[in-house]
Amino acid sequence: MREGWKLTPLGDLVRIASGQVDPKDTEIARKPSVGPDNLRSGGGLETAGVKTAGELEQISGKYAFDRNAILYSKIRPNLNKIALVDFDGICSADMYPIWVRDDHQAVRDFIFYVMNSERFVADATSRSFRTGLPKINRPDLESIEVLLPPLPEQRKIAEILRTWDEAIEKVEALRAAKLRRHRALTHSLVFGTRQLDRFRTTDEVAAHRWFTLPATWGIKPIGKLAREISERNGDGEQHEVLSCSKYDGFVRSLEYFKKQVFSADLSGYKKIWRGDFGFPSNHVEEGSIGLQNLTDVGVVSPIYTVFRFAPEKVDADYAFAVLKTGLYRHIFEVSTSASVDRRGSLRWSEFSKLPFPLPSLAEQRAIAEVLHTAQTDLDALNTEIEALTRQKRGLMQKLLTGEWRVAV
Repeated sequence: MREGWKLTPLGDLVRIASGQVDPKDTEIARKPSVGPDNLRSGGGLETAGVKTAGELEQISGKYAFDRNAILYSKIRPNLNKIALVDFDGICSADMYPIWVRDDHQAVRDFIFYVMNSERFVADATSRSFRTGLPKINRPDLESIEVLLPPLPEQRKIAEILRTWDEAIEKVEALRAAKLRRHRALTHSLVFGTRQLDRFRTTDEVAAHRWFTLPATWGIKPIGKLAREISERNGDGEQHEVLSCSKYDGFVRSLEYFKKQVFSADLSGYKKIWRGDFGFPSNHVEEGSIGLQNLTDVGVVSPIYTVFRFAPEKVDADYAFAVLKTGLYRHIFEVSTSASVDRRGSLRWSEFSKLPFPLPSLAEQRAIAEVLHTAQTDLDALNTEIEALTRQKRGLMQKLLTGEWRVAV
């Protein structure tokens, strides 16, 4: 034990909210209501999606909190959803508002970082598997022991870690701004409202109810440009299992889900080659369409629809940019809502009727190149954020265990 440090149960340092409020009450209904989805894994609060209890028409009991609280999600503590707040509101009963009992004993920001540490998350997770849904109850949370340095060291450690958080937040804000610009650029280029100089035309034609395109462009159903692929994986063939996420396209299933979510027998799975597209036909409402560029050949669940654009007609990277725009997701959802069968599946025969904006192949490739350059800039920021986050986690480990002492 470090000199001046002591091992203390969390319950001796904090008070966890008890007693719920009624969101239908007039005063309570005016307060912002925070749910677990508003908390970020690793710490932080997404305030953009927060609405009042009245706006959400909530009726079940909630916990009240004030600007001095820490919000902690008790569901799946391995996700490490926790946040400091600077406003008064209410939160889901699946969360705990937590207050420091005595500010002469503990500092709120320090307790936040302790609860955000790998050691605390591992301890909370190990205590959460007593029911079908991983959840940590109040006594188990209160019993977790934390290392507590003297107050001056608590304040200094919290100040150092807060500085790192602010640096990460600035890069994240830059990434968010560039992501908005990237989406706007993608939309304008793939639907022709903005053309690259060497392809620019002055005439426009209202060619479809969804698009107003340059005169040199065309519109064709996807089925005229692509064909369905139903190649099955053979017995004994070993290929990596892939899944399609809503925003990121195809991902490696084991890496993404951190566990095996697929059958041990892959003989009935569909092959998906590099450059092929696919979507889970039983989750069409999510608009999850991906371009497979992770491996030469992978396999996906039999529920997937796999298709391939004719390379002499459509550039795959351009097609992916079109299919992942917000407008095309809207077209996808509206146009296919009546085409889903009783099992919730969308057949290729219906999906293939969707309209597709079609500039020349040369213009498609030029658009894809511009968007690739913009994406490279975003990827660099993502790498920087990941590096800063790793460095901060390592620093937390040293500071919160007292291995590195701070000068007060």
